[in-house]
Formats: sequence, C-alpha cells, structure tokens
Amino acid sequence: MTLLLGDIVPDFSADTTTGPISFHDWIGDDWAFFFSHPADFTPVCTTEMGRTSQLSAEFTKRGVKPIGLSTDSVEEHLKWIEDVNDTQNTTLRFPIVADPDLRIAKLYAMIHPSQSETAAVRSVFIIDSDKKLRLTMTYPMSVGRNFDEILRVIDALQTGDAKGVALPADWRPGDRVIIPPTVSDADAAQKFPQGFEIIRPYLRTVDING
Repeated sequence: MTLLLGDIVPDFSADTTTGPISFHDWIGDDWAFFFSHPADFTPVCTTEMGRTSQLSAEFTKRGVKPIGLSTDSVEEHLKWIEDVNDTQNTTLRFPIVADPDLRIAKLYAMIHPSQSETAAVRSVFIIDSDKKLRLTMTYPMSVGRNFDEILRVIDALQTGDAKGVALPADWRPGDRVIIPPTVSDADAAQKFPQGFEIIRPYLRTVDING
C-alpha cells in the first residue's frame, strides 16, 4: 500500500506494551508520531527509543502521542524496554506495537525488501488528529533519526495550520513565516495588520510572534 500525504492512515488493532489498541481510537483528538524499528535489542533502535522517551514532555506539549513498532513480540518488547531504560537513563512509557507477523509493517510499507524481508526500516509517520498523514520520513537501518527535525516539523505543521502560513527552509519557532501566494496582498493586509515584507510578488514574509 502506498500512503500519500493527506490520506487517512490505515486503522489497525494490535497488541502493544501498554495493552491492546485500535489505532484510530488510540490517537483520539491528538496527533501521533508513529515510528518503526528493525528489531528489539539492537543498538541504534535502543538510542531512538530512549530519545523518544526523554522527549516525552516535548511531545506532550505539542499534543503528540509517540508510538513505536518493531517486528517482535510484546514479551520481547517489555524485556527490551528494561535495557532502554537502563542504558538511556529514562523511563519509557509510550506503547510499542508488536508486529511479529509483519501485518502492520506491510500495511504501512515499512518493509523494504532490498534492506530486509523481515525487519522494518526506520519509517516515520506524522499523523494529525483527523487521522491524516502529514509527513513521512524513511531512514536506513544503520542511521538513527534526527529528533530535532521531528519536533521542528511538527511545530511547522501545527503553526501552518493555526496561522494559515507556509514555513521557509530551516524555519524554527520565532522565525518569520511566508504568506502563501494564494493569499492576495489585500487579504494579507487584513490578516496580518502588523504588516509584511514583499521581497518578490510571490515571496512575502511576516512576523507572527508579536
């Protein structure tokens, strides 16, 4: 299955380390950071699980629920969490989906056969409260994810939704934003009474932090 941005993501029921879930119900009115791992008890995955746990307050602040997936059993996940907590100095509380039959990994196209027939690559799915896919990223098995970028892009998506703006390269909260070309100058003047800068007719920036 090919998931495209804006699609409603597939629902599924599964066992997790915090109990059985139905994915859409579990998301509820929040956003989700759904991310997959090749296997339990592997070094890069252990650091990523730990980092997600360490950033739990940052995800909560943004109304985002993390949920991991590995193609192993709940029993293996629970044993692995002990290692994650011990080696990464954290207490992991978010659920990890058990997917030993690869059902969910295949549903979300996490299995890349040239990498492995049985292990999921490092897929990232940012899903909004309408259960729509807002962003995907795929990392190879040997490279850990950049969690600064994951939080940055969640900030960008949520700011764009709230303010009706676009976000420039390397944007971070507090930076100037872009007024979309679909908004006329007249409408922009009403929407942004603080004023905006016209760099080119198609490139207008505004400070939304005042």
